[in-house]
Amino acid sequence: MFKHKHPYQPFIQADTEKLIVGTLPPPRFSIGELLEKDVDFCYGSYYNSLWLFIDKIHNLNLRYDNSEEAVQQRKNFLIQHKIGVCDIVASCEREKIDASDLGMTNIKLRDVIGYLHQFPNVNTLLFTGGNSKNGPEYFFRKHLKTYGLKLNLVTNEVPRIHEFTLCHPELDSEAQQKQRKIKTVSLTSSSGAANISISRIPLYRQLKAKNPDFNTFDFRVLQYREFL
Repeated sequence: MFKHKHPYQPFIQADTEKLIVGTLPPPRFSIGELLEKDVDFCYGSYYNSLWLFIDKIHNLNLRYDNSEEAVQQRKNFLIQHKIGVCDIVASCEREKIDASDLGMTNIKLRDVIGYLHQFPNVNTLLFTGGNSKNGPEYFFRKHLKTYGLKLNLVTNEVPRIHEFTLCHPELDSEAQQKQRKIKTVSLTSSSGAANISISRIPLYRQLKAKNPDFNTFDFRVLQYREFL
């Protein structure tokens, strides 16, 4: 049994307004066996395209290697745009050493609600995946239940948007009504495994019909541009 522990602490600043919420990086990041084009930071996997989308949207000319400069480039972007990263899985166990969300067992979640209380400027959570089993939204829904909270649907179009009211348990009912609303956006996963599901989305099919060169990478860039 492989003990898979998240290798990075949440990256959040005092003025952070949005949090990217995934599960956790592939096991090789936890044991320090990075590939040549991996970046030793959140979403640094060569096979995860999140930073490729961000790079395309903002024309950042990012490095894709093990250098400290590559890490700093990404931190600078996040700080400048008031974006943080707080993956929801702290650790899990795996029979097979791979990055599959479904392969996770004995899962320990981070206290994301606790971080929201700690950083009061955060108003949006960007899930890197939907509500499929062991995905970030799936885990967050379970996490909310421990606080007596739930997501309320705002729009059912992809990407689906929900919201919830962040209440502090020590406040009376009148004061709780004044607590801030947190929006959640379930972005299409940046992993290659999501390409099949993208091909079934009506909007993607419409855009593909208009332009045969339009692909799943372009679709994600179009989607992510609005929120990142």
